[in-house]
Amino acid sequence: MALCLGSLMVFSSFALFWVRGEVSVDCGKSSVSVRWSEPQSLTDPWLLRLGDCPPSSVSLRPGGAEAVFHARFDDCSFRRLVTENEVVFENELSSEASSQSPSDFSCPIVCAYERPAEWNPPMYDPVTFHANGRGDLVFHMSFMNDDFSDVATSTTFFLGSLIPIAAVVEQQAHQPLVLLLEECVASASPDLSQDSDVYSIIANKGCLVDSKKANSRFLPRRSPSEIRLYLRAFKFSFSEEVYIHCKLVAWDPKDMDSGRKACQYDKQNERWELLDNPSESAICACCDTVCRARNRRRTRRAVAQSVVLGPLTIKD
Repeated sequence: MALCLGSLMVFSSFALFWVRGEVSVDCGKSSVSVRWSEPQSLTDPWLLRLGDCPPSSVSLRPGGAEAVFHARFDDCSFRRLVTENEVVFENELSSEASSQSPSDFSCPIVCAYERPAEWNPPMYDPVTFHANGRGDLVFHMSFMNDDFSDVATSTTFFLGSLIPIAAVVEQQAHQPLVLLLEECVASASPDLSQDSDVYSIIANKGCLVDSKKANSRFLPRRSPSEIRLYLRAFKFSFSEEVYIHCKLVAWDPKDMDSGRKACQYDKQNERWELLDNPSESAICACCDTVCRARNRRRTRRAVAQSVVLGPLTIKD
């Protein structure tokens, strides 16, 4: 038993008592059951949400109410966090304010499981770095499904469709880092050489050049340590199989400049825009020329890793 204050990690089930009722959680292998009850009926149970999902069932009785949720971890906007030892699924049980329930609330729902020893994200084996002052950094990058809720099960895409790509850096230390894509190119080979034919996707220290040539774009961040983008699928003339080569950089979020940034082209306003703070988009002005860091000594604070994704296939 525990008060509903902050996050809880569990391996099977738990119960919570709080001012807005009792919550019990049963964590299954790939799903969770959440039961909410309140003896005084101060809350409209139909206003409850587990992530973005309504209750599976609601019971109303004199002097009380109950709502039950049954949800898989790939539904209801569950978030998955993979650490060195655990796979954690997180969500919130919440209620909107109404005339019957004048104040809203939110309660964390967390299920944690021991991470299998052989588990690695599909498409890419993580690499761990030892960075002074930051602890271990683990980089991941993958093709994703359409809503970014999980890794893609297929790497075949149709011409003109959007290819979802996500990258994340896991960090053990307290100092926050922002993840950037400094450069990405497409190639016919998993190994680049000076003679390789390439198609530039991100260049010039973080400029999404394909957003100007096509309709590729960054998505708003869910956290500084993650970056997501849609790459517009197009026909590669030099090969049927294509590999995406990217350079990932973990960086101090308070020290962004023209050499460390994430910029994309705003076709409507015909200008380059900074993903993380559009009001500071002036640092993206170099995307059509040459971008350089204002102080080269800052590069020693960055931790970089090269990643290869693929092969992917584009069909008409």
